[in-house]
Amino acid sequence: MNIFDIIGPVMVGPSSSHTAGAVRIGLISRKLLGEPVKKAEILLYGSFLATGKGHGTQKALVAGLMGMEPDDNRIPDALELAAAYGLDVIFGEAALRDAHPNSVQLKLVGETGRMLEIIGESIGGGIINIAQIDGIATNFSGDYPTLVVHNIDQPGHVTEVTSMLAHKSVNIATMQLYRSNRGGDAVMVIECDQEIPKESISWLEHIEGIKKVTYLSLSEGGTLQTNKGKGEKYDDISFNK
Repeated sequence: MNIFDIIGPVMVGPSSSHTAGAVRIGLISRKLLGEPVKKAEILLYGSFLATGKGHGTQKALVAGLMGMEPDDNRIPDALELAAAYGLDVIFGEAALRDAHPNSVQLKLVGETGRMLEIIGESIGGGIINIAQIDGIATNFSGDYPTLVVHNIDQPGHVTEVTSMLAHKSVNIATMQLYRSNRGGDAVMVIECDQEIPKESISWLEHIEGIKKVTYLSLSEGGTLQTNKGKGEKYDDISFNK
């Protein structure tokens, strides 16, 4: 346990769950998209919907989508800054069932037309969980470099991915496997202790049976892969603080 588990995150308030957590959901979603967000449909659920306005949840989510951290003093002005940033935002209500009370469904379009749908949960103290990516169940916090591999459920793919990581001396922190049905769509969610080299991500994308690779890099200016054969650099919002 570190001190931030006790006193909470360094943030622009008022709420660690409704504000700081919301910023982190937006920021991780932006990084998963892999490029600046140009259009965002933000659908709120539960307490995010009922009390989010008073806690600045809408502003916090938009701030994260523009690349801000939870302690950024521009968060209160995020909705106004979005226009200058070129971010088109629509708010609404999410039609989720049995979701965490602090949940949001984000439907994102990037500057190249790349699309990503995410359900994020703020579970307290600024800690978040990415619960779905493109309709597939996931379960990760965004605190580690994270590899998400969508593939056909057939023998060999797990071995190919884990062997590549071992060859590159990347240690696996956690690994989760999901599938829709036998022989159908499957997904691996792998949190790592080290960054994965971009050439390894590119190699994975070209393996037969791999449908999509999404990589969350925590390095500044990291390359994030979200579609076969495509990798983009991301740049944080450049407005002067």
